[in-house]
Amino acid sequence: MAVGLTKSIDIPQRSPRRIGVVQSDQRDKTRKVAIHYTVKHRKYGKHVRRRTVLHVHDEENRSKVGDRVEIAECRPISKTKSWVLIRILGATTPEADRPADAAAEAADPLETGGPPKGRANA
Repeated sequence: MAVGLTKSIDIPQRSPRRIGVVQSDQRDKTRKVAIHYTVKHRKYGKHVRRRTVLHVHDEENRSKVGDRVEIAECRPISKTKSWVLIRILGATTPEADRPADAAAEAADPLETGGPPKGRANA
């Protein structure tokens, strides 16, 4: 392939589409997206939470960790990538925009500084 030319990624209208949450954005043009779902246990009947982690192609590096995204299946782009980012449904707010007090409270909400309530000190 010549330098500067890229192969376009065709996404058929009937290709499977999923909605997931970006877990990792450390690599260039690649995201790890987790798709959470529940299944019923065959023997016990309890609903069990499961997840599938997919490697997704993000050409413009638009998505960030925590974003809800829509992805679609496409031709294999690499050994592990066969999905492409369609759109970002919900972007997360960056940590820099949050006030310092809110970040400190969110970090350790259970820290009270005293002994547990309802128990006698022995």
